[in-house]
Amino acid sequence: MLRIHFTPRDLTRVTVAITPAPLWEVLLSLHMLQHSEGRLIFEDWRRHVRTTVAPDQMRLLLELTPSKGYSPDFLTPADPAPDFDTALQQALSTPRQQIRSQLDLLAQYRPASPWTRELAQGGRTSMQKLGRAIRMYHDAAIAPYWKSIGTHVSADHAHRGEALARHGVDRLLSSLHPRVRWVAPVLQVLDMNDRDLYLDGRGIELQPSAFCWQVPTKLRDPDLKPILVYPIQHAPGILRQMPREHPPSSDPLASLLGSTRAAALEATVSGCTTTELAKRCRISPAAASHQATVLREAGLITTRRAGASVRHEITQLGIWLLSGHGSGKTRQVPTRSTA
Repeated sequence: MLRIHFTPRDLTRVTVAITPAPLWEVLLSLHMLQHSEGRLIFEDWRRHVRTTVAPDQMRLLLELTPSKGYSPDFLTPADPAPDFDTALQQALSTPRQQIRSQLDLLAQYRPASPWTRELAQGGRTSMQKLGRAIRMYHDAAIAPYWKSIGTHVSADHAHRGEALARHGVDRLLSSLHPRVRWVAPVLQVLDMNDRDLYLDGRGIELQPSAFCWQVPTKLRDPDLKPILVYPIQHAPGILRQMPREHPPSSDPLASLLGSTRAAALEATVSGCTTTELAKRCRISPAAASHQATVLREAGLITTRRAGASVRHEITQLGIWLLSGHGSGKTRQVPTRSTA
């Protein structure tokens, strides 16, 4: 197992990402594409991707991302990026020596191919080729599902934040995942190769992911920023394909619930008070309280007392309804590193 050692300073520097990380979803989805686990969740998505992404572009990516073992760290930059374009530029700007050493490590797990040898040279043409392949894959396999993925990740973040706020970091770390154990001051990640990682005051970022499957994963290089990617709760409907442009007048959820109530449901993804709900929906506090009551009675949100106010949070039923409103049809890992 992987043992992550925390100091008192590390415990004050534990963070949970609010949004999904685009290149982690790219990488982990490529892993999911190479096996048949999670059929109920991912099979329609697999079918869509295999019939949409050009085989020559797919080959370039699959040669870098074996379904088991090691995938190069430069494919998922450690520094946070606000969007896919920034993250991709960070990956393509990785120093040549780092790319070469990581591809040499990859060759220990699978024989080098002409493409990986070309890429190891770090030439501009080969990096541009990689960039085009990642972008084409992202546009087909990730972008159409991004709102659905983001909805589930935001809800996970809200629940983790609630655990942290009400019960402290011990509860957060001990409830992270069934294959993770918190035996203070060590976080034990099962199903990973035997190794110790000492945070040494750097803290750690917890990154929820839709395509992470069964067990958390991480960057291999211990000198990079510590990140632990863990699976959010998987359920049918987690991947719903959303159109790029979705006029409010044609929004099925707004047609079903009404535009204000649909907006109120979406506002509760990250949790909010009645006052915050009113501001987000641009309605009066009394109207926000009424909308919350209707959503709560329908089982779409929960409401609890938080000091002098109340806090509204979306339920799993609400998440399923919200993440599926763009389309009535679902479209549809092994660890990142075994080190």
